[in-house]
Amino acid sequence: MTEEADALQLGWLGTGRMGAAMVRRLLAHGCDVTVYNRTAAKAVPLVELGATAVGSISELAACDIVFTALSTPADLISALTGPEGLISGGASPKIVVDCSTVSADASSIVRERLAERGTALLAAPVMGNPKVVEAGRMTAAVSGPRDAFDTAEPYLTMLGSGVTYVGEGELARIVKLCHNLFLGVIAASMAEITILAQASGISREAFLSCLNKSVVGSQFTRYKSPAYVNLDFEPTFTSKLLRKDFDLGLAAAREREVPMPVAAVVHQLIQGLVGRGYGDVDFAAFIAQEAQSAGITLDSEHAEVSDGLDPEEP
Repeated sequence: MTEEADALQLGWLGTGRMGAAMVRRLLAHGCDVTVYNRTAAKAVPLVELGATAVGSISELAACDIVFTALSTPADLISALTGPEGLISGGASPKIVVDCSTVSADASSIVRERLAERGTALLAAPVMGNPKVVEAGRMTAAVSGPRDAFDTAEPYLTMLGSGVTYVGEGELARIVKLCHNLFLGVIAASMAEITILAQASGISREAFLSCLNKSVVGSQFTRYKSPAYVNLDFEPTFTSKLLRKDFDLGLAAAREREVPMPVAAVVHQLIQGLVGRGYGDVDFAAFIAQEAQSAGITLDSEHAEVSDGLDPEEP
């Protein structure tokens, strides 16, 4: 273990593409990490890098801090509080840091049950995807007990370019939903204007190069540009997952009586992606849907386009 990491034992539950990318960063920093994944084979590459694998979720309870990266609210509740879950045995970790995108209601259920065992929950939904994590650009909003955040912050900082403590309870869940609502709106608008440019005789590569150099260009528009130019819809975040976040975000808006007219329209565009067969590919398929609506046939431009992500060594 390097001087950068102290003696706390870390556990990690859920080593899919996103979880595995984050574990690799912790291992690179010299952290002692124990991992569990329902499909054991997915943990093997991490073991080869120095992680320790266990055969059951409850074995992670001996760790000081357990991170979770799971797909659905039901998965989170079952994995942490179910009959074979994290606290199903006699032990409980000091802190659970949940990096999943789930509803505030599900998070609150887990928080209450963990508290009964003396375990603090930090809601820490992350902003980014595996490639963003690998480049050291991932960020996270975190909510929960401040003392638990102070303990976990060094490890959260190792995962990316910064974390923001936003308050108690489930506030971080709302931050993440707001983030993804905005992300979807930008992606849909970006597809529309790019197709307008193409319909006017401008290559997608030239238009997006100009946009990315302007004041409205961003890390996100640069990151999505290669997919829009070369029609690479290999999933980093699928249309179905984006639809899930829009479902949750718009439900939160209804609960708080906040009108979301722009997001509501984009929600229907995302539903269109799923209905057209783009549900399991990257939501960059917005560009294909917009072209179809405009009666334009798209071809890859096979251009060298930077995604703006230069990997950083941890």
